[in-house]
Amino acid sequence: MVENGIKLIASNKKAFHNYEIGEKWEAGIALKGTEVKALRDGRVNLGDGWVNITDDNEAILMEIQIGHYAFGNINNHEERRNRKLLLNTNELTKLAKAMKQKGLSIVPTKIYFKGSFVKIEIAIGRGKKSHDKRESNKANDAKREIARTMRARN
Repeated sequence: MVENGIKLIASNKKAFHNYEIGEKWEAGIALKGTEVKALRDGRVNLGDGWVNITDDNEAILMEIQIGHYAFGNINNHEERRNRKLLLNTNELTKLAKAMKQKGLSIVPTKIYFKGSFVKIEIAIGRGKKSHDKRESNKANDAKREIARTMRARN
């Protein structure tokens, strides 16, 4: 799906299930050539990913799996390597403050092409408890049921 020059590669449904998502940011990623080609094939898993802010004020994307490029050679990339996020200083300080608060994490929500650049959307998330997840599931089921009955009427 291409919309306004943005082509979605993958979204992290697990993040919306496990976290209450708050403020979102768009960041670039430092990638190797074979990683970009693998992303064009859709070979990415955001499910276990998270962002770490280092002491020298850098954002590092951890535990994201980008599969091997099918036509790569011995110079193919490592699948689960840490990748640097490209953010400005103001954004990094806001994220660092959020990381210091108890119960907040920074998680990737989606990865996409914006023109010819690979961008990732990261968000601050507060972990949900199991009873919160049940309430979210009940609300989603109710919305689905309402939409189903509305379609049946039309």
